[in-house]
Amino acid sequence: MTGDGGAGGGTAEQARDAALRLLTHRARSRHELTTRLTDKGFTPSVTASVLDRLTELGLVDDRDFAHQWVRSRHTYSGRGKQALRNELRTKGIDPAVAAEALETIDPEDERDRARELVVKKLRSPSVRATASTDRDKVLRSLVGMLARRGFSQGMAFEVAKSELEAVGADTDGLEN
Repeated sequence: MTGDGGAGGGTAEQARDAALRLLTHRARSRHELTTRLTDKGFTPSVTASVLDRLTELGLVDDRDFAHQWVRSRHTYSGRGKQALRNELRTKGIDPAVAAEALETIDPEDERDRARELVVKKLRSPSVRATASTDRDKVLRSLVGMLARRGFSQGMAFEVAKSELEAVGADTDGLEN
């Protein structure tokens, strides 16, 4: 089915096959599947019945999806809680379910992830060179990078300042 479902919108079997194909790539929220099936021309009643059945089978579970999404995006993409909250909202996850999933990120884990991102950025020779001459510029850049990834401004500033000071101690004698 490629969006030309016509007035009938396609059969439940076609909608199920389309939904299963989408789920082979990655887990998806019910909202995402509804949107994609609607875009393919399936009627709301066919879409709802197919997604109800997939939910019964455990193949569509917004709670499980939210937990997987948070764990994966925090660990591998370095996203902070605010960015993850926004991503879950766009995926149609209920705010209570999103909050539950976000609670699985320990504040210290979030701080450690922010620290890893800053340390990685500070390994760049151009950033290290700029850090030795214009620390404020680098500090603003690091805080901005963390803020764009969804870390709170307070945490971003604290982590960036701390790691920049640590680098300063390492680089003070290297420029002779």
